[in-house]
Amino acid sequence: MIFARENGRTIPKEDKIFGIANRAKEMAAKVGKDKVINGTIGALMDDEGKLIVLKSVDRVFKSLTPDEYAAYAPIGGTPEFKEAVKKAAFGKYEPKGFTEVCATPGGTGAIRNTISNYSAPGDRVLVADWFWAPYKTISQEIGREVQTFRFFTEEGRFDIDDFKKNVLELLELQQSLVIIINSPAHNPTGYSLSVTDWRNIKAIFEKTPQDKHVALFCDVAYIDFAGDEEQYRQFLPVLDEMPENVLPVIGYSASKTFTIYGMRCGAMICIAKTPAIAIEFKQACEFSSRGSWSNCNRAPQTIIAKIYQDPELKKMVDEERAEYRDMLLRRGRAFEEAAKECGLEMVPFDAGFFASVPMPNPDEVAAELEKEGIFLVPLAKGIRVSVASVSEENCRKIPARIKACMEKLNK
Repeated sequence: MIFARENGRTIPKEDKIFGIANRAKEMAAKVGKDKVINGTIGALMDDEGKLIVLKSVDRVFKSLTPDEYAAYAPIGGTPEFKEAVKKAAFGKYEPKGFTEVCATPGGTGAIRNTISNYSAPGDRVLVADWFWAPYKTISQEIGREVQTFRFFTEEGRFDIDDFKKNVLELLELQQSLVIIINSPAHNPTGYSLSVTDWRNIKAIFEKTPQDKHVALFCDVAYIDFAGDEEQYRQFLPVLDEMPENVLPVIGYSASKTFTIYGMRCGAMICIAKTPAIAIEFKQACEFSSRGSWSNCNRAPQTIIAKIYQDPELKKMVDEERAEYRDMLLRRGRAFEEAAKECGLEMVPFDAGFFASVPMPNPDEVAAELEKEGIFLVPLAKGIRVSVASVSEENCRKIPARIKACMEKLNK
């Protein structure tokens, strides 16, 4: 460092994922897009690599008046958006607890505010050992660290025992604990916890010291691309049943659900046991918002509010999204089938934007694949493939190429 202070952070020269994506674009410009497979992008792309935006959402966007997109929004979000985003996040389920909403710039802002308000400087935040790398970046940026629990047992199930071990260990050391669980359609594995998994988590919290506080952050960024929208919300009643020392916080990404990624729109929603806890949530999160991004983009809030005020428009959005969800599921199944055919081990996969392959040398394998024009994201324990940005045809090609590169490097 020259002028900047590290302050306990590890600052890379460039963001890893965006750096790989840039190399993919550079190669495509040199040799042609048809000779490059870019499996890095966390956004829905069509088979030609063009960004997918819901036409119904785009139509609403283009109809906005200046007052509807250019005026400042309230720090916590517009009232209409806050009501709409609760319906978007919960679906047909109506929480029994006390809910409050704070608008955030995508799901990332919800993660940042939760860590900032429900942990102390120096605390550790608990995440699975397969995790979205910015969890660590966000934690370091505000003076926290990440601790991981083992996500999967040898049989490929959620490792509730290692989760319990880490929860109890951290509650011995800390007064408060933030836990991030990314489900359904986990990034980077595509795994989804079952309702039984969630009930087992609740059983652990029921036996923890009631004077210790847990913020259970449920990162549901991909919930509307996991499968049947109501089926994948069946875990929500379990959150309502959590003991009083646990505050469930839903991190919802409207950027993903409504395909407006660059408009950076999301929300954090609490399910509190008492009105006082809910009010505290609202006040604390709005204070954190004011001290970081201040307020969020009004345009996407207006778009989502309008969709939920017009039943016909909402039906159009839902139907259009369902078509792309089916496309995404076909791609994921194609990748899974091709992996099985060539004997490539996968991390347990259910649905969503990503699938992952475990391996001891992900950086070397990813570098070898780049020579062939296949750009994937190396993680600590394996390689992540974005089935969201790759055609079904290429989803069938990639597993065999990964397998071949692994065998070549392991000779």
